[in-house]
Amino acid sequence: MSKVVRFGVSIEEELLEGFDDLIAKKGYANRSEALRNLIRGMLLDVEVRERPDAEVVGTLTLVYDHDHGDLSNRLVDLQHRYHDRIISTLHVHIDEHSCLEVLIVRGRNDEVQQISDSLIGTRGVQQGKLIISTAETAPHHHSQQNRHHQD
Repeated sequence: MSKVVRFGVSIEEELLEGFDDLIAKKGYANRSEALRNLIRGMLLDVEVRERPDAEVVGTLTLVYDHDHGDLSNRLVDLQHRYHDRIISTLHVHIDEHSCLEVLIVRGRNDEVQQISDSLIGTRGVQQGKLIISTAETAPHHHSQQNRHHQD
């Protein structure tokens, strides 16, 4: 585990009060954990923007009206085109007309972004959101994890 370093932060009182309220609503144990999470998120955002070749994994959530022309068929066709990058899908009927689909995707950042853009940009998709994280981990951590699961 990495060494923990303490540092001071100067912040306006109103901003700190708002941050403390957010921490309480989100259920963070303390300010330090909330700050670590914010920093991790910012670093990931920068890495995703700057490294199109980074290996990423994520979820792509779509909401669409299945009665909209041949939208369902077009979405399935696109999913077949990217079958090697789409690991799994979940399809839920929200009501008589609306569907929610969640796709788990993995691959190069630029490929995953292209898949996301293709599906979200399909005519008839009402909402779409991609949430990604880097898939790269330290090799020793992964092998330790595998050994633990085999015990």
